[in-house]
Amino acid sequence: MGRTIASLRVRLSLLALCFQLRITLSATPEEIEKHLQMGKSLLAQGQYQDALSHYHAAVEGDPSNYMTHFKRATVYLAIGKSKAALPDLEKVIELKPDFLQARIHRGNVLLKQGRRTEAKEEFEELLKINPSNEEATRKLDEIRPAEDDIANAKELKENGDCESALAMLAKPVELSPWDPMLRSLRADCYMMVGKYMEATGDFRSLTKLAADPTVYYFKLSDLQYQLGYLEDALREVRECLKLDPEHKACYPHYKKLKKLSKQLLGAEEAMGEGRHADAVTKLESALKTEPHIYSYVHQAKTKICHCYAEMKDIEGAMTKCNEALEMDENNVDALCDRAEMFILKENFEDAVSDFQKAKNARGDSQKANDGLNRAQKLLKQSQKRDYYKILGVKRTATKPEIIKAYRKLAVQYHPDQYKGDDKQEAEKKFIEIAAAKEVLSDPEKRAKFDAGEDPLDPEAQGGGGGGWPFHAGGFGGQGFQFKFHFN
Repeated sequence: MGRTIASLRVRLSLLALCFQLRITLSATPEEIEKHLQMGKSLLAQGQYQDALSHYHAAVEGDPSNYMTHFKRATVYLAIGKSKAALPDLEKVIELKPDFLQARIHRGNVLLKQGRRTEAKEEFEELLKINPSNEEATRKLDEIRPAEDDIANAKELKENGDCESALAMLAKPVELSPWDPMLRSLRADCYMMVGKYMEATGDFRSLTKLAADPTVYYFKLSDLQYQLGYLEDALREVRECLKLDPEHKACYPHYKKLKKLSKQLLGAEEAMGEGRHADAVTKLESALKTEPHIYSYVHQAKTKICHCYAEMKDIEGAMTKCNEALEMDENNVDALCDRAEMFILKENFEDAVSDFQKAKNARGDSQKANDGLNRAQKLLKQSQKRDYYKILGVKRTATKPEIIKAYRKLAVQYHPDQYKGDDKQEAEKKFIEIAAAKEVLSDPEKRAKFDAGEDPLDPEAQGGGGGGWPFHAGGFGGQGFQFKFHFN
């Protein structure tokens, strides 16, 4: 049964081939001309692929017609398929050696591909047919010095003078932009002088020009990775693996990049969801995956600094923020996060200093500008009255901790409990304790105070309202009544 089906398939294939051959052989001049006219019309409309199909039919109908080959070659050239155009141009020259336009096209394609010797021979042959041809003369005048420039550029590169080599390569690359040797030579020189973005352009061209593009997909991916463009690097190395899934350089490179990308994206997701401890774990793992390249190390340390700041972990934040700032003293995010830690430590002068540095580094940073304004208010406020210090609690204290501290101090300084001699100072202290409790136990008032505004200061409130919760008067005086609540 299997043999019968296979035999039937072979017969059908042969019948189809014979049918196509019969159609081709039976194409009339009128049909060929119709294909040529349709091709010309579609070409004028910019429909190159449709035009190409008609020129294919015309060539198959009359393979000895040099003009059909030439027209198909012009379409190939129009859509950037110079390699496909060359066989047609060579066929034209074989059929009609004195067709100058085909020789011009062929010479130009060979020159652009870097086949300068063949191009020179083509232009010289053309001048034998038509000695006054200006284009052929001009091209030959350009090829000769270009060859000298290439030889000099190679020597300069060998001697370590890549800046001069690059200048020497400018004209040859302009003449032969599809020459993989020139592109590779120039890319190497760009790398040696630190012009990495320019090297990227040449490596990208080489992925299309070189006989083995995998080499240049790897170089392009590695360069982009070194520059900090992780996703671009992943895209290019994937192209390498499409051509060779087990490529010696590309496969391990891809594994590392994929791992690092997963760690960094996972950290971003955790930060977005408020899971800052998880984010720190993933970022620390990323630092182990890539401990050297500046971009990734700087990014990871800056984000770890921020995570610790969000967790109010002063020691952890200060350590990582300092590490990030050692790498870049104008790191705005690290400066702002460290400033927030200085605020938690009630070191307002250093907080103002860090926010000011951040503002100087990036004047349009809203975070730096808002932080500086708030830190300046807190510094001014600290020189007056600090409710956290009055209760003896940290700025990160929870409401239960605040109430507990208040109760302890309130009992100590309550008029019915106070045993000291300085009743007036105790009264003042008791009023301060009550005011601190009022502000810090109220979320809205506490937020205002943390922003550098005293909600009980009439001046800060624009006059009127607020103020101290008690009026002056001695213990037991007629103008003073205590309402004492432990809540």
